[in-house]
Amino acid sequence: MTNVVAVDLGARAYEVRIGEGLIARAGDEIAPLLKRPRVAVLTDETVAAAHLPALRAGLEARGIAVSALALPAGEATKGWAEFTRATEWLLEEKVERRDIVVALGGGVIGDLAGFAAAVLRRGVRFVQIPTSLLAQVDSSVGGKTGINTAQGKNLVGAFYQPSLVLADIGALDTLPPRDFLSGYGEVVKYGLLGDAGFFDWLEAHAPAMAGGERAARLHAVTRSVEMKARIVERDETEEGDRALLNLGHTFCHALEKATGYSGRLLHGEGVAIGCALAFELSQRLGLCAQEAPSRVRAHLKAMGMKVDLADIPGDLPGAAALLDLMGQDKKVVDGKLRFVLARGIGEAFVAADVPPGAVLALLEDALAAA
Repeated sequence: MTNVVAVDLGARAYEVRIGEGLIARAGDEIAPLLKRPRVAVLTDETVAAAHLPALRAGLEARGIAVSALALPAGEATKGWAEFTRATEWLLEEKVERRDIVVALGGGVIGDLAGFAAAVLRRGVRFVQIPTSLLAQVDSSVGGKTGINTAQGKNLVGAFYQPSLVLADIGALDTLPPRDFLSGYGEVVKYGLLGDAGFFDWLEAHAPAMAGGERAARLHAVTRSVEMKARIVERDETEEGDRALLNLGHTFCHALEKATGYSGRLLHGEGVAIGCALAFELSQRLGLCAQEAPSRVRAHLKAMGMKVDLADIPGDLPGAAALLDLMGQDKKVVDGKLRFVLARGIGEAFVAADVPPGAVLALLEDALAAA
């Protein structure tokens, strides 16, 4: 069974196809998009070992020639050095504007390959084949591409929509448990920001989903993509509603920067901690009842996820330093931090007037508890 979610952006519209076996069927899925029978695949070494043979076989079965470059796995790849390597390789492969670049991998590869496609010859088409839960429910959909710099995360990039997204839920079987749960941080975010019924469903079914239940995985990925698609349709370049997708991310990006974008903290783990902090901040500001942050924390803990700053190994900088790192975030407007806060589960909104003192006090208490 394949579910299809349309992302209606006029001339830039595309489909997100979600199901099992899509990597093996990629030749059939991608062939209608091709002007000539060839693709260039950007992936990473870990994903290449697990999925590139099946992708190559599926494409070659339709007479599509495949060239591939496998970059090192990990967040450190999402920077200038590997971006330069990838774009120069695509030029050496004589990729033309009518060709298609395929991003096979998680969020790092999807973001980097999408940005490379956006700037190569001023724009070549690309197809996302996300292999991680995080990429399937979030980063592969919506056209945000980019790389990290010394100054912060995703500060260089472009809004550039893919031509197609193939989310093969069978690929999730190859994820280590920690990586799967990291992706779950983005899944739970959707329930928290705008669908209390989905959060109810997750409380009941997410353990089975984490355990491998196919129907639960298909529903969770599909509902997450539906929510993201509707928000992106309303606000493609994050002028308004799309900022809701950043629930937990202002805290998360500061923590990722503080931990050096390393294995100490995966992105989805930071999102989960950030969501817990955002709900706690909302409660402290009198926006929601204490039951809301308590319920968020209880669910994350039940799923075995990181919830507190104490769950991050190693030392963290002080509260003032973390607050300073937030000041470099893309969500700063006129020098003021914008936070996504909540009036309850499923009732998030963007606040541009959060007192820095309240954030500082929250971080000081969270660090003291660690």
